[in-house]
Order: sequence, then structure tokens, then C-alpha cells
Amino acid sequence: MTHPAIVILTGSGISAESGIDTFRGAGGLRNRNVVQDLANPQAFARDPEKVHEFYNMRRRGLIGKEPNAAHHALARLEAEYPGDVLMVTQNVDDLHEAAGTQNLFHMHGELRKAWCQACDLRTPWQEDLTIETPCPYCEETGQLRPDIVWFGEVPYHMDAILAALETAEVFTSIGTSGTVYPAAGFVEIARNRGVHTVELNLEPSDNHWDFSESHHGPATEVVPQWVDQILRT
Repeated sequence: MTHPAIVILTGSGISAESGIDTFRGAGGLRNRNVVQDLANPQAFARDPEKVHEFYNMRRRGLIGKEPNAAHHALARLEAEYPGDVLMVTQNVDDLHEAAGTQNLFHMHGELRKAWCQACDLRTPWQEDLTIETPCPYCEETGQLRPDIVWFGEVPYHMDAILAALETAEVFTSIGTSGTVYPAAGFVEIARNRGVHTVELNLEPSDNHWDFSESHHGPATEVVPQWVDQILRT
């Protein structure tokens, strides 16, 4: 018996109950007009210290944050499901990894990584970054930036993600607004192939009509319930 390949997209809603700011929810980062002003290459070229200060604050905000029941349920799905499971996250936290997920693409980068624009190498990073911080590989200063996909930049792993959507038989979106592209378009790609599409969200997303099945409520409730359902079939 073959088991359907599953592709799962997660957004900030899955980490909200762990105390991580959502991107577009009430009080979210975008509502404070911060991300739009700082999360772009032009802002970094104009005032790198200000951009570093913002991302240092966000990186420090991850300290003490733990994966919640939704993250753990998805890690259990990956471990116990007999078929293929791919996790694609828009989140820049590391809570999926902390829960044990391994088959994972961070399409918008990671807060706990730095990218050197001089030697193009990426490295795990826990501390603050400044324009004086030298790259641990090439030792150039002023070249390290947060390994985050900014506005105007192409998300990571797109070729691999689109290839996975071409072979998936189930596509599930968790905790997303349905407004951030290209991720918001994944459900349409899946639906056009006749894939079974599932939304798990606190409330209906902006593109909720694209899903053939929807379950609304806190991620720590609806995600474990869905995982239990998948593992029983």
C-alpha cells in the first residue's frame, strides 16, 4: 500500500502560541510598519546598524521560546508516517527543528543564521550582529547580514518546493494569512493538479476558498487532531 506524499506549509500562526510575533495578525510586526521599512536591501545599504538592531532584537526574542504542541505533532507525523512528508515554512524561527522536524525548507531564511555577502557563506549565528562583526570564514567586516529573505528578494528553495508540489497528493497550509506570495499561491498549484488541500488556521485565510477541507482553531488544537487523523488512515 502506498501512502500519499504530503507537503505542509507553515506560517507565523503555528508559532504564535510559543510567544513568537505573527507577521500580519493583530499587533503583528507588519502592523507596526517595522518590517516594510527595514526588511529590504535598500534599508540595509542605507542604515545597516538600524537593520542589525532590529534583527538582533528579533534573534534575542527567540531565547527561551519552545516548540508547542503543533510543532511536536508535525515532527511526530514526519517520524511515524509511512510516506513522504515535506515541511516548508515561512517562519524564520527554529521551533520546527527544536521539535525534531528534519525534512524542512526555510523559504524566508533563518534568524539564527548569518550570511556573508563577501564570501557567500552562511553560518549558524546566536549573537548580535554589527557592521564591525567579522565573517568567521573570510574575516571581512561589514559584510555579514541576517540570513533572511527581504522584500524584493527571491525566497529560498523554490525549485525544490515547486518540484515537491508537482508530486504531492496532500497539501496542508497551517497558520498562514494567504496573502504572502509566492507561498500563498502554493494551494492553487496543488488544487489545479487535483491535490487534496487542507487549511488549519485560527480563522479562514484570505484564500480559504481554495481549500477542499478547513479546520479553524488554535494551532495547538487543530494540528494534533489532523495529525492523529492522518496517522490513523
